[in-house]
Amino acid sequence: MPRLVPFRPVAACAPALVLVLLLSFAAGAAAKRPVAQLRVLGAGGGLLAERPLGLAGRVAVRTSPRADCFGAGTGGSGAVARVPAATPLGMLLRASRRSRALRPVRLTDAFAFGLGLCDVGRSRATKQLSWLLKVDHRAPSVGGDAARVKPGNEVLWALAPYPYPDELVLRSPRHVRPGAPFGAQVLAFDEKGHGKPAAGARVSGASEPTDARGRTTVTLRAPRRLIAREAGALPSSRVPVCVGRKCPRGLEPLSRSSRPG
Repeated sequence: MPRLVPFRPVAACAPALVLVLLLSFAAGAAAKRPVAQLRVLGAGGGLLAERPLGLAGRVAVRTSPRADCFGAGTGGSGAVARVPAATPLGMLLRASRRSRALRPVRLTDAFAFGLGLCDVGRSRATKQLSWLLKVDHRAPSVGGDAARVKPGNEVLWALAPYPYPDELVLRSPRHVRPGAPFGAQVLAFDEKGHGKPAAGARVSGASEPTDARGRTTVTLRAPRRLIAREAGALPSSRVPVCVGRKCPRGLEPLSRSSRPG
């Protein structure tokens, strides 16, 4: 006599099936969430933060009476402002919640043009230094709480003297062979987003500074993040380079500048 198999209603499996579908949908949504790159430089070009951030939602922040770097009577009212995350200021505020080096962020609402930025951690704007903002190597025409950030954009906040120095951008191959020399190029971008070759820049891993075309030769035997520096300019972002098959998970690209071009 054939063995009878107990009948299991489809409804009994529904909760588990729904849970699996929901988890799959959430994982897919998380993988596709809009992301942009944030970099923050303090006085002297010191790196305070460099990381990818999501662009969804808003960030609440209380303006500060101590944000008076624009002069007497320019401190904040203490009111709460809600800044879209898809703005340079929203990204900075979100990053400050994860990084002690960026806290406190002090803002003033004393001006009609929008929120003014004074302090980021220990880096404070003065009569000689102010916060330069750039999106994809170009200074926007509106404030940090109004400029829109799109997925893949690169956002830079840098405390610097005015007129603002150029920003260095390093271009390098993503994968190289161990011990084999490869070419890298450094460009200098002004506030308007105009780039030109940066001569005399130093690139980590290179024995010689860049030539008149902004080019130099680098040799690596282990994976490394490369940085370009030049006196009087803002240093480049960290560009990851994998050597052979050695490419640790932590060496994922932090910016589009790492792509050869």
